Amino acid sequence: MTVHPLQSRFEADIASAADLAALDAVRVAAIGKLGVVTQLLKTLGGMTPEERRVEGPRLNTLREGVTAAIAKRKSVLENTELDRRLATERVDLSLPAAVAPRGSVHPVSQVMDELTEIFADLGFAVAEGPEIEDDWRNFTALNIPETHPARAMMDTFYIAGEHERPMVLRTHTSPVQIRTMQSEPPPIRIIAPGRVYRSDSDATHTPMFHQIEGLVIDKGIHMGHLKWTLETFLKAFFERDDVVLRLRPSYFPFTEPSAEVDVGWSIEKGRRVVGGSEGWMEVLGSGMVHPRVMAACGLDPDEWQGFAFGTGVDRLAMLKYGMDDLRAFFDGDLRWLKHYGFSFLDVPTLSGGVGA
Repeated sequence: MTVHPLQSRFEADIASAADLAALDAVRVAAIGKLGVVTQLLKTLGGMTPEERRVEGPRLNTLREGVTAAIAKRKSVLENTELDRRLATERVDLSLPAAVAPRGSVHPVSQVMDELTEIFADLGFAVAEGPEIEDDWRNFTALNIPETHPARAMMDTFYIAGEHERPMVLRTHTSPVQIRTMQSEPPPIRIIAPGRVYRSDSDATHTPMFHQIEGLVIDKGIHMGHLKWTLETFLKAFFERDDVVLRLRPSYFPFTEPSAEVDVGWSIEKGRRVVGGSEGWMEVLGSGMVHPRVMAACGLDPDEWQGFAFGTGVDRLAMLKYGMDDLRAFFDGDLRWLKHYGFSFLDVPTLSGGVGA
């Protein structure tokens, strides 16, 4: 097998590279995505078997030779640079070490990522919508009548000014469900995470908080699908197999039948945690999508069925990570964030654990 004529040329370029930047330029030109050797390798597919038998080994040898020469030259240049720094730089060891400030990931952002990872594994896409929403999508299309208390000024932030429709700061992420049903044909499987706004403030309520809602629209959907989805989600999120669900009949204008979802809890190390059966706590609202909501979005409720659910992201973070006051999430206290924050390397994965 003869040596490819390009090998000597690239080896000369590598040997003459005066620094790491020049060496990297040679690497890109030779074996980068658009490099000469890379492009030559792509021509093998169009060759005859006889040509490929000859050129294949030559080109692979060329690539391996160039890669090895670059690695060798890189080692030499790095050692040379290290020797130069050791000879010229001085460090005053009597001074305190300079520690760069490190940020952390807010618990809400971390939990949002955890939820997205879990639902992506269940086949859900992420949908988003505007935080300033019209009255029709925020209330009317969701079968919420004009006399419903949620429309009152004490619960809803209305936007002043002249608009085609009354505008509000969305009180839930349900308008994202409406927009999705209007714009996408079924089947639909989405989650809608985001900020929402209500005129309320105490230890467990803030004027702005985070919510995640889910929506499934398909044929033959029933409450059994809803229960399995929520059970699978909660077990994955709390990373416990002993999570027990209880569905209590409830009322929501946009679902029928509707159910509040409770999870069992137990006391561990003096703290109430999700899992076990010592008591119950409410974590979700859910139900089958109301036929009127389907019809408002242009879907035939006799052909399509679906379920929806929603919960507060901040509340889930409090339950999982032992936080006791929702208002602290928004105080901007670096001491709190240093204690409860996450490293940017703690990327949630189902294989490594969503609360890594």
